[in-house]
Amino acid sequence: MKKLLLVLMVVALAAFLLVGCIPSTPIEGEGEGEGEEVETCPTLTVSGEVTIAGAKYLKKGTQTITVTFAAATQPVTVYVSNILDGDTSTKANPVGVPDDAIEVVMSADATKKVYTGKFYFKGDADCDTAYIYVVTCGTCAPCKYAYTVDNLGPCSQVEIREYPTTGCPCGGININFRLPVAAATCDTYGCCGDYCSGLNTYKFDLYKADPFGVCCDIPCISPIATCSSTGCNINCTIPCFNIYAQYPYVKMFADQAVGNDLTAYDFFLVATLADKVGNKTYYYAKVKIDSGAVVSVTEYLNDTPTTHANCTEWSTVAGTADFVIGACADLDGDCGTVVVAAAQYQ
Repeated sequence: MKKLLLVLMVVALAAFLLVGCIPSTPIEGEGEGEGEEVETCPTLTVSGEVTIAGAKYLKKGTQTITVTFAAATQPVTVYVSNILDGDTSTKANPVGVPDDAIEVVMSADATKKVYTGKFYFKGDADCDTAYIYVVTCGTCAPCKYAYTVDNLGPCSQVEIREYPTTGCPCGGININFRLPVAAATCDTYGCCGDYCSGLNTYKFDLYKADPFGVCCDIPCISPIATCSSTGCNINCTIPCFNIYAQYPYVKMFADQAVGNDLTAYDFFLVATLADKVGNKTYYYAKVKIDSGAVVSVTEYLNDTPTTHANCTEWSTVAGTADFVIGACADLDGDCGTVVVAAAQYQ
């Protein structure tokens, strides 16, 4: 009899333990609908996240993780796959949390419904995808949220030309910025694109003087002309740019020389390409312009990338083709490895 009672007690205890691992359902007639399962996983968001075609992307750097529950919940533990910390050695574990995942220090609000914590995201390579895990006492398996980290900015070659050559009755020229080859998609010749979240915006700012000076990362002066747009097929125009508007005395001497230009002037160009999570790539060039044409384009590299990430001192010339700045990517998305020949321009 005692043995029978002991067996029954063991069975009862096992039943109680299993209850916590069975998804709970409301009693008939309760809740919003009959027989609906209770949602056990919380909502998780990361600051700066962007959703593209159903997938979530993050910019490399420190971001805030926010976990929100429908009811007060504790304790709560959050882990990030160490692939999103720049490590490729994460062990495969489709059910639980990988042994080498990294715990995030989380703080709860007064209601114990909202938890927040900061984490520095970085992929071992551009566009790594892995999970963020949330573990509570109310779930047997962790809740998993997939994220992709975009480490790098976009890239492209850009041709600078006078186009169209007509349409400025009051003088000046149209300065056009375009892809060497018009692209219906982002992978034409590897040009124009970001091989992770995707190219979002581009902007071309023209300055009369060095825009950086002592404030290297932020231009100290406003551009005298600019054009910008969105999407992958780079093509925008500064209309009817007239050097006489910038140097009025040049026109006076040109008039005295019976309409012949006496000189051409260098203008400072800063091109900015941004992807959909906010990574940016900058190109720099001096564009020599006279009253009737773009005379030359000389591209410059960032001379001080370790101390000033977003500018140039205009001393190191890049080895690109005439009237072209920037660089395309190869089919693996590595920027600066492909140059489009001038014969391929459209």
